[in-house]
Order: sequence, then structure tokens, then C-alpha cells
Amino acid sequence: MEEDRDEYSVCVFFPDGRYSYVHRYISAKRAVETVVNLTKSSYAKRGLYRKITITDGGDDTNYVWEFGKGITYPTAAQLRESSDDT
Repeated sequence: MEEDRDEYSVCVFFPDGRYSYVHRYISAKRAVETVVNLTKSSYAKRGLYRKITITDGGDDTNYVWEFGKGITYPTAAQLRESSDDT
């Protein structure tokens, strides 16, 4: 798979259960940059964003941040295991 394919989406989830795509069909780099900005925002810090996700073109979840918990997927152990494989 090409690394620069625009196939990632960033979605925010609100306290009432609604959700909204912030960006769709963007590069992995832009998705990560967007999540970094969103998680540092006042909305995230006050809990107005309950969850922020990155999904890929196959609708697989690649990243989850949750209010009050931080990054919940991939876990620290999964990241360590992945870096050990390289």
C-alpha cells in the first residue's frame, strides 16, 4: 500500500452520542496532525470531545483518544511490540 494515499478519516464523538467527521480521505500525516491539534484543544480538555478516532479506508480503527483516559488504542504495549518487530 502506498504511504501517501489519502484514505484516513478523523472523527470526533460528543457527550450526547453524536459524532462528526472532521476530515475524510486525508493522508496519514494530516490525520495525525489533526488529532494532535484536536486533543490539545479547549473542547477536548473540557470534555466536549469524548472520543477522537482515526480510521482507514477499510474502516479499521487505527487510533483512539478518550477524554479522561488519553490514547486508548493502540495501547502502550501494542506500540512497544510493534517497534520491537522492526
